[in-house]
Amino acid sequence: MPFKIMSLSDAAAERIREIMEDSDEPVIGVRVGVKNAGCAGMAYTLNYLKEPVPGDDHVAEKGVDVYVEPKATLFLLGTVMDYKESKMSSGFTFDNPNKTGECGCGESVQLKPADLKALAEARAHV
Repeated sequence: MPFKIMSLSDAAAERIREIMEDSDEPVIGVRVGVKNAGCAGMAYTLNYLKEPVPGDDHVAEKGVDVYVEPKATLFLLGTVMDYKESKMSSGFTFDNPNKTGECGCGESVQLKPADLKALAEARAHV
């Protein structure tokens, strides 16, 4: 059984479908990554994707396609992508087991690379 880098909530999949349908240009999915930013050190990136980027990891789930930048893979292993709305804001959220901290304003997070040895051992027992 192949390991998925990340998974999607129903709300995230629905929002990605809406983005694809509402786009003025053809969009095949979204591309998730991380960048150095903010007071905690890293921020998630999310962009529309018109065509696959060679080397990206591909997550096809719930009828939508999410591509993960190679440099983000180790930071996103095991993450659940969700979409939440409130009276004050709306946006994608990431429940990431590799998060070690975050800034007070919510703009950036501290991430550590996934422990591949522990992951391999866990998969061996499945």
